[in-house]
Amino acid sequence: MQLNRLAWKNLWRNKRRTLITGFSISLGVFLSVTFTGTGDYGYTNMIDASATMGLGHVTVEAKGFNETPSLDKRLKNSEKIREQIITLPNVSDATVRIMGQAMFASASKSVGGSFLAINSATESEKINLMIRAIVEGELFDENDGRGIVIGSIMAEKLKLKLGKKIVYTTTDINGEIVGEVARISAIFKTGLDEVDGAMVLLPIDRVRKTLGYTADESSMITVIISDQRRAEELRDQLTTMINDPETEVLSWQQTQRDLTGLITIDKTTNYLSQVLVGLVIAAGILNTLLMGVMERTREFGIMMAVGMPPSALFRLVILESFWLAIVGLIMGVMITAPWYWYLLEVGLDFTEMFEEMGGYSAGGVLIDPIMHIRLFKESIIAILSGVFILTLISGLYPAWRAVKTNPVETLKTI
Repeated sequence: MQLNRLAWKNLWRNKRRTLITGFSISLGVFLSVTFTGTGDYGYTNMIDASATMGLGHVTVEAKGFNETPSLDKRLKNSEKIREQIITLPNVSDATVRIMGQAMFASASKSVGGSFLAINSATESEKINLMIRAIVEGELFDENDGRGIVIGSIMAEKLKLKLGKKIVYTTTDINGEIVGEVARISAIFKTGLDEVDGAMVLLPIDRVRKTLGYTADESSMITVIISDQRRAEELRDQLTTMINDPETEVLSWQQTQRDLTGLITIDKTTNYLSQVLVGLVIAAGILNTLLMGVMERTREFGIMMAVGMPPSALFRLVILESFWLAIVGLIMGVMITAPWYWYLLEVGLDFTEMFEEMGGYSAGGVLIDPIMHIRLFKESIIAILSGVFILTLISGLYPAWRAVKTNPVETLKTI
């Protein structure tokens, strides 16, 4: 207790130096919260947006479909599996879908693209980006009807409007070419050219009949979860639950490898930046503590001469770095809190910059032009404990120098 009081008093012998060092620690907290928080928000936003584009956070599909997508690879007992999945904790929604390639033609032109056959009764804006992006018309109501929802760029290419007919051609489970006529019920605009120009939504029961699927077969079940960080955990749980060698369960990291690689690179860059900032701040803390030790060499010599053991002197300097860390963290919270609230509630709007760039997407996902912030619990713990430990480590060398003080040589200079 006495060492604690003494360490606290020593810390404030030079108030200006202590406050400057405390400010440098608080700057480290500020930068770490900004880098980590905007990263946590950005990555989550991108992953969630990507999940609503067709594959979900977790996908249950026929074995090998992800590597070589083909309409003859069918997932059986789809509805039964979906009913089991939807009851699991952390699962927000699950829906059965058929995904494939097709040619789409109007009276004037034809283009290649992909279709996503959906059950309109179980799909919603929350889990389907294309439904959320509808700008004209409405989603078809009947799963066995002849409605179709197409992207704005495809509609422009084919010179089609609401209510017009479109012919799509694909191959069935036997490899035979089959075709259907559909009528445009809605047009969507996501802002992603590759989606707006090549994706369509179709009613799942009509597609099943066209392809020769049974009423319980599909390409996949896409699962949406409340916390994308638990995707791999749910994947393992579903693999055990389904236990079928002809079925595989994949997380978004496996089905969306471009996005996974992009996030991995960005996270690595983010962490390296924070490490460099941490090293600069640690050097400042080390300099402050070392200067304090060098200025008190005679004082330490007298303390050791009157009986203070080296171990107690070592603890004294470490306690000074401990209190310095506490002061820096308190200042950091005070400085960072208003900034965090602003980014959380308002954010930084980069819409004009993105518009000048013609929109911005990464990993096939449209980026939110307004930068917000979000910190997960583990990120908060990592930042606070990281800054605290870094400050304590910075005090090790000054503490060692204090212990090496020679009382006899010191007293000669008095």
